[in-house]
This record gives sequence, C-alpha cells and structure tokens, in this order.
Amino acid sequence: MSADLLVKGGRVVSAAGARATDILVQGGRVAALGQDLVPPPGCPVLDASGKLVLPGLIDAHVHFREPGLEHKEDLASGSLAAVAGGVTSFLEMPNTRPPTVDPEALAGKLRRAALRARADHAFFLGATAENAERLAEWETLPGCAGVKVFMGASTGSLLVGDDAALERVLRSGKRRVAVHAEDEARLAERRAALARGAPVSVHPQVRDVECALRATRRLLDLAERTGRRVHLLHLSSAEEVALLRERDLGDLVTSEVTPNHLFLAAPGCYAEHGARVQMNPPVREERHREALRQALAEGVITCVGSDHAPHTLAEKARPYPESPSGIPGVQTTLPLLLTAVRDGWLSAAQIVERCVLGPAAANGIRGKGDLAVGVDADLVLVDPRERGPLERERLVSRAGYSPYEGVELAGWPVTTVLRGTIVFDRSEPRGLPLGRPLSFA
Repeated sequence: MSADLLVKGGRVVSAAGARATDILVQGGRVAALGQDLVPPPGCPVLDASGKLVLPGLIDAHVHFREPGLEHKEDLASGSLAAVAGGVTSFLEMPNTRPPTVDPEALAGKLRRAALRARADHAFFLGATAENAERLAEWETLPGCAGVKVFMGASTGSLLVGDDAALERVLRSGKRRVAVHAEDEARLAERRAALARGAPVSVHPQVRDVECALRATRRLLDLAERTGRRVHLLHLSSAEEVALLRERDLGDLVTSEVTPNHLFLAAPGCYAEHGARVQMNPPVREERHREALRQALAEGVITCVGSDHAPHTLAEKARPYPESPSGIPGVQTTLPLLLTAVRDGWLSAAQIVERCVLGPAAANGIRGKGDLAVGVDADLVLVDPRERGPLERERLVSRAGYSPYEGVELAGWPVTTVLRGTIVFDRSEPRGLPLGRPLSFA
C-alpha cells in the first residue's frame, strides 16, 4: 500500500501529553509513529515544525440548519467552518425543517451530505411521543448518531416534556440518549410571566437554574430506573454540576459543556452583545462559569460541544423574546480552548480528552481517537505562535459573526487533515468535500 502522507517535525498531543513525533499515514489511517521517520518514495511530506499536532476534533453537537433553514447555514458551509476550526467529525441535531424524526428524514440528510460535507458526519434522530416505540429499530440505521431528546421547548417543534413519554423513549433502544434538559412546565410558567418589552438580559431568569435542575434531576431518576445511558447536553449551572457529583452515576451519565458557558458570563455579555449571546440554556453569572470550568478540568464534565447554532444578524436584532436562541461556534472551539491552556485552567492533553476521546466514547464512534496505529488519520496542526484578536474575516460560517471577535486567542488551527488528506490549509479549503458517514459500535 502506498503512503498517503508523512507529517514530520511536530509535537503530537495525546491524552498522555505532547511529544515530538512524526506520523506516517497509509490508506487513510495512521500506519506508524516515531521520531525521524523517513518518507517512502513519492510520499508527500507535511512540515509540522513548530506546530502542535492534535487528533481532529469531534463536535458532537452542531445545528447546520439543512434542510429548511439554509439561509442560516447548510451542510456545506457548516462543515467548512468545522474543518477550518480543526473539527473533522460532527454529529448534527434533528431540529431542522422538517425535523429528523424518521428514517426518510435521516436518509434525506445523508443524501444532502454526500459530496458536500467536508467532515465525517452522522445525524441524530429526534424523539417524540409518537415515534418512541420505533427508536430502538431506527437508532441502528447507518449514519444515525443516536437519539436526541428535548425535555423543554428550545428551537423547532421537538418536545418530550413529560416523564411518561420520556420513559418510553429511554426504554426503546440501547444507545446513549442525548438530552436537552430544561423543565417544560416551569418554562411555560416563566414565559407567561415575562413582562412585555423585557430586555434580553432577563433570559437567564426566564430559563433559570431551577428550570435546568428540575429536568436534570428527573432525567437522572429515569436513567437509574431504566438503566438507559444518557448524555446531558450543554450544562449551564453550578447546581447541575453539584447534582452530578452527588449522584455519581458513573458511565450511566456523561455530560457536555459549550465554550459559550466556559468563556462568557452574565450580565456583562448581554450588555456587550445583546441577543447575539442568547442561547438555551442561557449563559449565566460568573459563579456558574467557574464551576463549569472546574468540572471540565476534573473530568466531571466529559465533553465539549460547540452547540453551533447560527442565525442571521437580522434575526438576532428582533426584540426579545422574538430574537432566536443560538450562537455560532464550531470554528472557534479549539482556539478558545487553547486560550484556556494559556490561562492555566486546562491542558492541551485535556483538550484531546474532552474534544476527541470523550465524544467518541460517549457516542460509540468507531475509528476515531488518540493518534495511534490503526485509527483514522484525522489531524489538526496548530500554530501556538499565531496569537492575536479574532478577526471577523477569519470566520467562514454563513452566520459571519462571533461574540469572540476581538478576543485575544492563544493559537490557531492552520492545517486540517481528514483520513490522510489535507482538507483545509491556511484559511482555504483544499480539494473536493471528502466527508463520509461515521460508524458506531
């Protein structure tokens, strides 16, 4: 078998740390690692001198808006933003128009992604009271990332708000279920009490900590009762972290935090950015941010997912609460986490643990992980010397904006490799889209 690529002279980052290592790729997979590897005849060489080499990130929580909302984003533009940020695999959520709630809708997304997605991919099926009994059959379909549950109304029409319906979902199937945990009954009460003309800064009070905590407690009770593994999405509060520590349910429960809950804090972010930082669940005060950072560093929270959810600036300019919730971010996750490394509350090895190993394990993704012989050769080269404020011109998502514009970042992904082929290099996509469906254990 001929060699695809030799990545030479970089420092390879794994969960064990960083060391000077060359990587030889054959047939799209890592064939050898070691110092001073000699390229076989005709093998192209990628010079990684002065660079960190990380496994390609897995973003298990994106909303690429296709079908039905392509004016915000589509699979081509969203996956371009992914590889520009060093993300080589993504799992996309079901709240599109129409929602992904049956095999036909899933197959439609896979057809749309073929020859257009620049990263490897899979799509969640959305749970409803109507399809609960079919999910066990459907969750094993090719290209299915698993089942997603919305316990509280967020975006789109998907909702499993009561415990009886949620238990039916959890008893239908075996794969881990991804859950947006906000209590719908409390949400309805607080939305009804919202004063006319209220500013977006009240969003964390409308969708308050108790709203998240009630739903999370209900979910953990049902997970214990049914024995079904669950994945808590976008934790937003210190109280949820304390509950996870208290219950200590091991692998029955894994969890995720977004960069937005790690790097933004109320009330200042609302004063500066308004509805551009409105998301569900909300960005909360500093004490929550600090608790989430600590939990991520300690491994209580096992994954980072961007929850990339773009809207147009015109939509974001609507008066609250008509302004939609969601923040773009698939391209900026890695630079922000590199900044956390600079600031001393995260390590480069922990980026690999939380952005590659954690999502792969939680979702049962095959062939992805630490750079080792036999795994897919998905790589991202980071230049730690490329520091400075984030400029809007770097952003390739259709949204075209970020709340982190002007933030001093400590490193930037410069080259992204998917299964041994360079797919993004120095601010430009390379070649045709090569993304293909992920496979699962």
